[in-house]
Amino acid sequence: MSNLYPPSAARIVHQLEVGDGHTVYVEEAGAPDGIPIVFLHGGPGSSCKPSHRQFFNPARYRNFLLDQRGAGRSRPFGGTAANTTQALVADLEHLRRAAQVDKWVLFGGSWGAALAVAYAEAHPAHVLGIILRGTFLARQRDLDWFMQDGAARLLPRAWAEFNNAVHGVGCEIPALHAAVFGPDARLAERVARAWSKWSGEVVSFALEHGDGDPPMPLPELMAKTQIELHYAVHRYFLDDDQLLANAHWLPRVPVHIIHGQRDLTCAAEAGWSLHQAAPWSTFEVLRTTGHLSGEPLMTEALVRAADAMLGTLAGDAVSST
Repeated sequence: MSNLYPPSAARIVHQLEVGDGHTVYVEEAGAPDGIPIVFLHGGPGSSCKPSHRQFFNPARYRNFLLDQRGAGRSRPFGGTAANTTQALVADLEHLRRAAQVDKWVLFGGSWGAALAVAYAEAHPAHVLGIILRGTFLARQRDLDWFMQDGAARLLPRAWAEFNNAVHGVGCEIPALHAAVFGPDARLAERVARAWSKWSGEVVSFALEHGDGDPPMPLPELMAKTQIELHYAVHRYFLDDDQLLANAHWLPRVPVHIIHGQRDLTCAAEAGWSLHQAAPWSTFEVLRTTGHLSGEPLMTEALVRAADAMLGTLAGDAVSST
């Protein structure tokens, strides 16, 4: 089994001004002359961690980690103004040009997978390869699975607790969004904590033991929840089924899609559907694994995929000479 690469420090850390009053936190690590690869975190509203660099061979990859608009160490913290999928795609292009990168590999999971696909469809000429984990396609059916007729049927107790916690508000996305952005601070906190608890139950479905991540401080919890619901209420700023409908724009580069069979956050059907829309891709199912990149078999598969991408791209370079 492949393990994560040893911990490493970032070589370059900076705040990249991207316009609209936003600055995006960026870390660069690995080999300065290595194959560029960018890590796209989930959420929306999550952030990068030092351990995310450990998926990549530091001697052969030049890796970029960034906190998306409003998330983590980007500023304004929790900012939702001018925070759209199209803006995040533009930020990636801003970073690529600033780093003087011609083409790079996209490495994204969950919402990060949706963002990777959106970027690749918009800028196919600048993509070397794509590695996706727990693909989210931002369709109405994906929201319905998460919030209505899907995960709730497998987690009835947790769903009942969520409904009880948001009593008087309701469990529809527009009502939850209005509550967390509303003037009643106590109500906003109650809804944010309920949303976070429900999300945590769904995302950790496949885990046998463990308490998950420690509780977030309230400002972080509110910012993350507000960004998540900001995107959800706007349907991720995409037309329904847009990512699949535009799959013909994806570049014919190596694409590896990895999905946990026990992933309740993003059902494996999403990864399979993308594979069908991009038949040159490969699709790997991990039967006993869920959604999280930290699950051992998922970690192993992601490291293996990143290592294999190096070999594939090196082979392409040799064959083209």
